[in-house]
This record gives sequence, C-alpha cells and structure tokens, in this order.
Amino acid sequence: MGRNITPTVEGGLLVAMTLIIGLVSVYIPILGTFAEFFCAVPLAVLTARQGAGKGFSALVVTFILLSMLISPILSVRLALSFGVCGVALGWCVRKNFGATKIFLVTLIVASAAQVVTLALLIAVMDINLVDTQVDMVRESFSESFALYESMGVEKERITEAKAQVEPAIQMMVYLMPTILMLTALINAVAVWLTAHWIFPKLQIKIPTLPAFAEWRFPSLFCYTAIIGGLGMYWGVTRGWTEIYEVALNLLVVSAIIGLVQGLSLLSAVFDRYKISKLMRRFFYVMILLNMFFIQLVAITGLVDMLFDYRKRLFKGGD
Repeated sequence: MGRNITPTVEGGLLVAMTLIIGLVSVYIPILGTFAEFFCAVPLAVLTARQGAGKGFSALVVTFILLSMLISPILSVRLALSFGVCGVALGWCVRKNFGATKIFLVTLIVASAAQVVTLALLIAVMDINLVDTQVDMVRESFSESFALYESMGVEKERITEAKAQVEPAIQMMVYLMPTILMLTALINAVAVWLTAHWIFPKLQIKIPTLPAFAEWRFPSLFCYTAIIGGLGMYWGVTRGWTEIYEVALNLLVVSAIIGLVQGLSLLSAVFDRYKISKLMRRFFYVMILLNMFFIQLVAITGLVDMLFDYRKRLFKGGD
C-alpha cells in the first residue's frame, strides 16, 4: 500500500478485496475454485501490518457482509476455512516466527477450523454430513453401474465391482478424521503459497521453508505407525471397531508423513547425484501412480526417521 494511505483506509480496502474474492468464489464456478484460495491473503496482509486485533475485526466485518450478500453457511465456511488461517499466518509473520513454525500454526488453526465448521453445519442443518456424503457416493456408483449395464457390460463383472465398492465406502467412513485433516492441510498449503506469492510484492518479509531435500519429521511418527498397525490387528481379531477406526487413522496419517519424508530422502539422493529435473519428475510420477512404490517409499521414510540415511550416506555418519 502507498505511504499516504492511512491504516483505516488500508483496512477498508483489504476488507473490500476479501469481500470481492469471496463473492467471486461463490458466483463464478471455475474461477471461484481458485479465487477461494486467495480469500486469506488480504486478511493476512492486514494482520501482518496492523496486528491480530485489526485482522480479526476485519474478519468479522467480512463475515457479516458476506452473510448479507450470500448466505451465513457459506460465509462461515469461507471465514473459518481461509479467513482465520489468513489472520493466523499474518500474526505469525508479524511476530517474526520461522517458516516451519508459521506453517505449523496455520495448519493447526486450519484443522481446528475444519472441526468447528463441521460441528456448526451439523448443529445448524441438523443432518449427519458423513451419512449424506456416503449416500451421495453410493448413489454415484449406482448410476455408474447402471450405465455400464446399459452398455452391455457383463453382470458378473458389475456384481464383483459392487462387492468391492462397499468395503471402500466403509473405509472412507472410518477415515473421515484423516480426510478432515487432509482438507485442513490443503487449506494451509493454499494460504501459505498464496501468501508467499503476494507478500514479497507488498514488501512484507515472509521466511521460506527449508529445501524439500532437507525435510525431516520426528521419529514419533514411526512409532505411531507401529502402534496403528498393532491396533488394527487387535481391532480386527477381537472385533473392537472403535480401536480399529482410531488405529486406521493413526496408521494412514503416519504413512502419509512417511511418504513425504521418503520423497524428501529421494530428493536428497537426486541432489547428491545431480539427477535432471525431467528424470526427477518421471520418478515422482512413477512412484505416485503405483501403490507398491508408494508403500515402499512411505516405509523407507518412516525408517529414515529413526536412522537418518542422509547423515549416514552423505555426511560420513556411522
């Protein structure tokens, strides 16, 4: 913002920008999907410049205006999914936190926002959103099977496919906590990337994350993966559904983190041997399209949390 613009005018302009982006995200289908990710940026800028108090005040004003122009439910989703994350990120930048701490705070806020949003929607709409989503998935598969049958696909093959779909749907129900966490992660990444793109253009300093080849996670996640695997075994063999659900989510989250660390280790190997960018992309795509390779890289990443292969292979460790 220019030097002659007062903080009040600056705040008003940033609120107006947030409002416009929010309206675009609702009323313009394709562009709105991408515009939604930018809802947090004006609030993050305002908070970084003027503090958390001004940021939250702007968030409340934006929520009220959006509620008047669209609907309170959509306004709640935008405010909690992106607005609160923007305020959190701006506050961290104002406090001069490191890049990792900024991202973790944003992720925690995004996760809490997802839980609050779900709880509010259930309370206001008085429906079970999980059951509704499951019914929508079942209906979608039923329509697909009907289409295949009308195209002359053998009934035996359709019956086999139906038998495989139901366990997958039940697995999706069990993994709802993980799905919520992944949604929060996507929101946090979107806020982080958009802020990293906009902030330097406004002369606001924001730290950068370490190079991907240097990413490492605590060894705790290796142990949680083991606990999750044991919990799933006990849940299946003893019929403890609740234990099975908790253990399944624990194992999947640990495996996802292990996959990220495994890919980071692979990136370090590529850097070490100066593999070209084209070949790197080829290997990444090949891994992510093959479930066996995904599991292998995830397990390697989990083991790397304990043994630190980079230190042993590249830095002369024991």
